[in-house]
Order: sequence, then C-alpha cells, then structure tokens
Amino acid sequence: MTNIAVALTIAGSDSGGGAGIQADLRAFAFNGVHGTCAITCVTAQNTLGVTRVDVVPVSGVIAQIEAVVGDIRIAAVKTGMLLNQETIKAVASQINLHRLSNLVVDPVMVSRTGAQLIDYDAIGSLREDLIPYATVLTPNRYEAQLLSGLEIDTLDQMKTAAEKIYKLGSKAVIIKGGAMKGSLHGVDVWFDGNKHEIVHTETIETPHTHGTGCTFSAAIAANLARGEEPFSAFVQAKEYVTQALKHSLPLGSGTGPVGIYTGRLKMG
Repeated sequence: MTNIAVALTIAGSDSGGGAGIQADLRAFAFNGVHGTCAITCVTAQNTLGVTRVDVVPVSGVIAQIEAVVGDIRIAAVKTGMLLNQETIKAVASQINLHRLSNLVVDPVMVSRTGAQLIDYDAIGSLREDLIPYATVLTPNRYEAQLLSGLEIDTLDQMKTAAEKIYKLGSKAVIIKGGAMKGSLHGVDVWFDGNKHEIVHTETIETPHTHGTGCTFSAAIAANLARGEEPFSAFVQAKEYVTQALKHSLPLGSGTGPVGIYTGRLKMG
C-alpha cells in the first residue's frame, strides 16, 4: 500500500493550463502529493484572457467532493475560485460535514491588477462561512483590503490588516506582496495570532506570472498534507513559487504561466 499523501483542490478549470485546477494539480505533484479535484467552473481562457465561464451546478460540486472523500483519505484541501455564494456555502458545509483538515483558502476575490472577480454576497459568504475553517488564508493586497476594510500601502498596514483578518477565524493569515509597490513587492506577511513573520525571497523579473497565486496556495496545501507545520509549509511554498517564476513559460501571445521546479524531487 502506498503511503503517499493526498490533497484535494476545489477550484475552477483553466483551459490554457496556467492557473486553477491545472496549476494546483501540477503543484501537488511536484511537491510530493497525489492530487484530487472538484471543479467549480469551466473557463475558456488562454494567455490573453478569459472568454467564457460555465458554472458547475452546486450538486455537481458536492458530488465530486463526496466521491473523493468517500473513498480516499484527504490530508489537505485547497480552495480557489468558488465563484458564487451558493457554491461557497456548499463547499463550507462539505468541509464541516467531512471534517476535512489542513484547509488552505485562496480567496480569489480580486486579481493582482485589482479587478474584482466575485460579488459582495459571495465575499460575505467567504468571510462568514468558509474562512473560519481555514488553517491558512492567502489573500493578495486587494483581497486583504476587502477583508480588512483597510488601505494597504505600507508594511505596518500589511501587519495591521493581517491582525484584523485573523479575527475572521483562520488559524494563520498570509498577506501576499505580489501587488505591493517598490521595496514591498513580493514581501509576504504572516500572522498566526501570536507573531508576525516577514518573508521575502529574491524578486524574479518576468511578465509570465499566470497561476502564481494558485500555485502558491496549492504548494502550501501539499506541504501540509506531507505533515509540515503551517509556517514551514508557507516558507517552502514561497521558495517553490520563486523557483517556478524563474522557470516561467513564455507561451502564447500574453501572460504565460509559471513553470515547474523539480529541485525538490528526484525525477526518475
């Protein structure tokens, strides 16, 4: 019998293979865990953008989750694009019903460019229904502003926002600095209720960053599934994403995806 850990991603599908389910499963594999999935929506997209979104009925999302957890032991869960209030409530209910642990919530509310992706009813459900189950919450700058109600331009504001967001119930909050300006670009702030940690790896200059957030949160989930403590899971995921950015892929005519980093595992 295999002892490999298994993680579950609940997110949308990216037909261009750069983000969403496709990025999550890739990050799971290259961080040493088997990946399973429940797809919430199917997008038609490429490196230039999204041209269509088809929502998977809530009953279909629930059926996928139940099929997986009814047969396979899940060591960690990552959520990505959940799209609407009904889906968020259903996913939260499934997390609770099946007592799924090591939940990493990538809130996917606002893009790195500041474009809001879900409506305010869905944001309310994220805050009230799903985030309280999270082991780690990974908002970007703009998502952190929505969740905290604060403007975030400085390191101290990142820390204050992390403290406020922590009160929503997640065991730890990581405010990602990919959308921050100047010296704060790429600086992440961790808060677990006791202390702040500031984590910054080298800055990689590349236009090909599609899927960075998905890859980061999926790598955290993979590390949790393998038994890492949350902060260690975060630090290792940060390094993995840095290396993936170094190996980003100039595909198509627009923003290409982050690549893969095989340094963690021996490829045979």
